[in-house]
Amino acid sequence: MTTYSAVVTTGIYCRPGCGAKPLLRNTRTYEHPAAAEAAGFRACLRCRPYRVAASIEADAPELVCRAWQLIIDGVLDGGTEAALAARIGLSPRHLRRLFLKHLGATPDQLARSRRAHFARRLLDDSDLTVLDVAFASGFGSLRQFNRTMREVFRAAPSDLRERRRRADRLVADGGLVLRLPFVPGYDWAAVRGFLAVRAVPGVEEVDGDTYRRTITVDGAPGVLEVSPGGEGHLLLRAHLPYWEGLIHVVGQVTRLLGVEADHGAGVAALSADPVLGPLVRARPGLVVPGAWSALEVGVRAVLGRGRTPGETAERLGSFVTTLGTRVPGLPGGLTHTFPEAAKIAMEESVIGALAAHVAGEHEALGHGTGPDTMAALPYADLDLRHDLAFRLGHPDAFPPADPSLRAALDDLGLDPAACPERWRPWRSLAAAHLMAHADALQPGALPASHPR
Repeated sequence: MTTYSAVVTTGIYCRPGCGAKPLLRNTRTYEHPAAAEAAGFRACLRCRPYRVAASIEADAPELVCRAWQLIIDGVLDGGTEAALAARIGLSPRHLRRLFLKHLGATPDQLARSRRAHFARRLLDDSDLTVLDVAFASGFGSLRQFNRTMREVFRAAPSDLRERRRRADRLVADGGLVLRLPFVPGYDWAAVRGFLAVRAVPGVEEVDGDTYRRTITVDGAPGVLEVSPGGEGHLLLRAHLPYWEGLIHVVGQVTRLLGVEADHGAGVAALSADPVLGPLVRARPGLVVPGAWSALEVGVRAVLGRGRTPGETAERLGSFVTTLGTRVPGLPGGLTHTFPEAAKIAMEESVIGALAAHVAGEHEALGHGTGPDTMAALPYADLDLRHDLAFRLGHPDAFPPADPSLRAALDDLGLDPAACPERWRPWRSLAAAHLMAHADALQPGALPASHPR
């Protein structure tokens, strides 16, 4: 867990590694930038902590994690803490108490800090107008944007743009380029290799060091490309129909790639396992990749039952071609956007039932939801629930029907019924390493590790 040091005598807070060396008696420690800002501190101008991925505690309660994911989805952009609390079945007072205890800030303070930090990055990295930056960052008005930036950074947005360093501005030949900060040790090559094996034909592809995919923003197509960046970050190039709500698109990308996930405790625990340990130590920066949507994960899981990755890709390609929307002129092998939930919901199948729940924004399919919470879904057997939970960010899911996972267990001579129990509560991370091991055994597999 990254901690931030706030200096009482100067009123600023710094991230680890900052060159400033204040006296220890003059510092306070905070676990999240929003907590330091809520206490009245502003970001250091030297280390710029708003440019670093800020994760939450790996052992934070599941309700806190679910609420945090709803904040990332924008539930507080125009809503209230009371509405957020109702979504997860808590009183507003108890929700605030949990957030203050585990994160050091209220939900509103965390949402405000997240929007302000994202806006500051846009002011540094891009040439978007101040008005575009405001709406791209999830603010409801320019007045609200100006007020929040003055509160968090002690300066107006126009002044912050004038202060950006020459090397900050990212020049792009088409599209908007942003830095995606990741937690220390993140292994892009390992994550990229995992995604390459499971790419949806026509919708996703891995080309060298670059991952790209199509998305839909309010019915209009867009393309995202992620490639290696400098120290501590990847580069995201976004080709979108408009920039309003960009912060939520970037939030989905960070979850898909797991760039803000801190699995340090899980790596430490699994490294001691006599069989799994060598796999974890070989790829310590592998995180559990997330998903763009529950629908994509569920469709892959159902179509892939009992099939090899190659056979699954063939069926997925046919599914996308039949139900997806063709978009001409896309780069590489991209041809379609993934079929919309409302269209798939017309199918009389498990996939149709899943799509209907996605279209209805069913709470049991939210990011971070566990397999037990999904038990109420009538179409979802245990295997599908674990498949969904694994890619939706739950730390303790183990999808036994996944062909790569089963191949790894067979190769290592492990009992699929007994072994997962000893890997609790990090079964998702264990499954990711086993899948990566099986992927590496296939001809033409991507390199296992290439730390950035």
